[in-house]
Amino acid sequence: MSTTRQHPPGDRGPEPDGASSDPSSAACVSDLRVRTLALGSASGIVPLARDFTRQALYDWGWLPAASADRRAAAEDVLLVVSELVTNACLHAEGPEELRVSSNAKALRLEVSDRGTGQPAPRTPHRAGRPGGHGMFIVQRLCMDWGVVRTPGMPGKTVWAELAAPS
Repeated sequence: MSTTRQHPPGDRGPEPDGASSDPSSAACVSDLRVRTLALGSASGIVPLARDFTRQALYDWGWLPAASADRRAAAEDVLLVVSELVTNACLHAEGPEELRVSSNAKALRLEVSDRGTGQPAPRTPHRAGRPGGHGMFIVQRLCMDWGVVRTPGMPGKTVWAELAAPS
């Protein structure tokens, strides 16, 4: 269901008007809501990214969840954030930025890093073995995911999209 197909640079959806360089800025254009968090020099990056995303989910009405399905959708988002940020910490020289955007249909998570590697689910997946489950979890929980690279620039952005709760 999910792919790692390449998307052209800049295929991250419309940029909000008046986007701020503030590391925790929030902006809204039509129904697109965007939050950005700088992670480069932070400590406790994974919990920081989860807390930042959890606050966005509260602000955007995903939380508190009115049903078990909505609660599960929010928990899936937080798990995917943890896996993407952890993957950048372990395999890509650390994450630089987390971008969370949402519209009426989907929520998109983007983690930018300095790494040159290509994330992929470990094949074959071995459920009983420690490690190597991060991108497998992302693939299973998300509608789609992939990698964006900007020619001439170091690093990449790993993105994942989850359906908005109904």
